[in-house]
Amino acid sequence: MSLRSKAAAGCLIAALSVGLAACGSSSSSSSSSGGGTVDVYSSLPLQGASKAQTGALQQGIALAFDQAGNKAGDTKIKYTSLDDSTAQAGNWDPAQVAANARKAAQDKAAVAYIGEFNSGASAISIPILNQAGLGMISPANTYPGLTQSAAGVTEPGEPEKYYPTGKRNYARIVPNDLIQAAALITQMKADGCTSIAVANDKEVYGAGLARVLVKDAKTAGLKLSNTGIQKDAANYRSYASGLKAAGVDCFLFSGVTANGAVQITKDVAAALPQAKLYGPDGICESGFTNPKSKGIPAALAPRFKCTVATLALKATPGGAQFLKDFQAKYNVSNPDPYAIYGYAAGQLVLDTIKAGGTTKSDFITKLFATKDVQSVLGTYSIDANGDTTLTDYGLFIVGPDGNPQFDKAIKATS
Repeated sequence: MSLRSKAAAGCLIAALSVGLAACGSSSSSSSSSGGGTVDVYSSLPLQGASKAQTGALQQGIALAFDQAGNKAGDTKIKYTSLDDSTAQAGNWDPAQVAANARKAAQDKAAVAYIGEFNSGASAISIPILNQAGLGMISPANTYPGLTQSAAGVTEPGEPEKYYPTGKRNYARIVPNDLIQAAALITQMKADGCTSIAVANDKEVYGAGLARVLVKDAKTAGLKLSNTGIQKDAANYRSYASGLKAAGVDCFLFSGVTANGAVQITKDVAAALPQAKLYGPDGICESGFTNPKSKGIPAALAPRFKCTVATLALKATPGGAQFLKDFQAKYNVSNPDPYAIYGYAAGQLVLDTIKAGGTTKSDFITKLFATKDVQSVLGTYSIDANGDTTLTDYGLFIVGPDGNPQFDKAIKATS
């Protein structure tokens, strides 16, 4: 969902790609054949503000493999969970992302890599894994430019610059922000918003989603301003005062919790006591909504709504059983919505290996042949770009326990 800067990203991707080649990894390396053992990695930020989401997501992956006895057909699976964050950053770290990707890329027995959580992190790891010919499945990335080009939304050279071999190796099981933005605009229009302020964290996910929101608001006939903010500022009172003078009645933070989301929301809410507050999946988690987790004050809870590409877990095809199994293993009855995406990603890895994806190249081929798979999320396919055919987004409010609670499905019309 994020990145430090566009210029830095380009330089880092190029440098890391060279580093990988120097290590001798290539798309010619292959893993064990059926009946042997293959390696599967996940790379997620397991420290910092997003750990409530990512910890549950990682547990979902582990649950899927555990239930399968760490086997896909006759093939044994060795699963390794990697952390792409650092304690110092309190978020994902570019150097750590690159190190994780190189570790997996250089493993001859590896066939799959589940990650990243942040779109900006994937902008770094996709090219590394692409050169190694290693299949990658993201359970969380929503930035459109990783898989497709969209005028006014994606950056020049996207998505081709992420695939130096010219062959796609990356797929995601979460609907992208072209869908999420439409859902958010639809909800804000239904709520009576007329003048919307969007603050983005300047990272790949946040800035990209904000650009889609600008386009969709114009189509919907809504006034919307978009401002990039300094994510580590002490406060945002000056920005909030400007919104008051402009007559803003609705505010949305486009980014992740770690990048100033709580502080800017508190400052805007104080300056605009009647304004409605919104957020995308990047802050639709307990680290933002729950005061016990240093989230927004409980007094702001009734004013806040957010979106996640998950509906009521009990209502999804495999949701009720998933919740039962998750509680049995982890003693958690109400996991973060992303937990089921980790589980679904693990399922997809298992299904792809069972279908014959027991080498690097075969895994990618079978991954992109995914058609009408029946999963806990519902029935979906992976298209030629690597996008899921799922399109549903759920609207969440803050529940009595301070955590996101499913409210309803949004039928996007903007």
